[in-house]
Amino acid sequence: MKKLFIAVMAFLALSACNSEKPDFLYRGLSTSLPLNVFIDSMAQRGFAVDSAAAPDSTGRVVVLKNPAEKYHVLLGQSDGVIQAVQENWVLSTNDSTRQMWQKLRDDFEKETGAWPNCPMLKDDHKVAKFELESGFVTITLKNTYTPTLNVLYELKK
Repeated sequence: MKKLFIAVMAFLALSACNSEKPDFLYRGLSTSLPLNVFIDSMAQRGFAVDSAAAPDSTGRVVVLKNPAEKYHVLLGQSDGVIQAVQENWVLSTNDSTRQMWQKLRDDFEKETGAWPNCPMLKDDHKVAKFELESGFVTITLKNTYTPTLNVLYELKK
């Protein structure tokens, strides 16, 4: 009985030590990777750093583009640690952004098995926010003068 008790206590102690925050994945890549490793992994997928497209020169936002894709990726980072990943889709018509928003929403719904929080559901302005164990995924559609579709992956702090 004493050995069983010690084994159970050891298992509980080991479980407590291994209860790390779950990994947050962006298209199969862990966002807990160091920034340079993440960028190298994206480079293997055809993305390259576009320093001219960065919003400022601080380096807090890294822009990755791939001419073969209809979106570009922004990495928000602090001290080499990824804080957020955002996809900005480049689509030509309001109808195409609506269809892509619906497809992305449906795909995340299937993947997570949960309904999103939708604080805005108008024809030309829609927001769907999915809460995951390790972060949030927000899909935003804004069709005003130009079609805009963004997908934001935010890590929980």
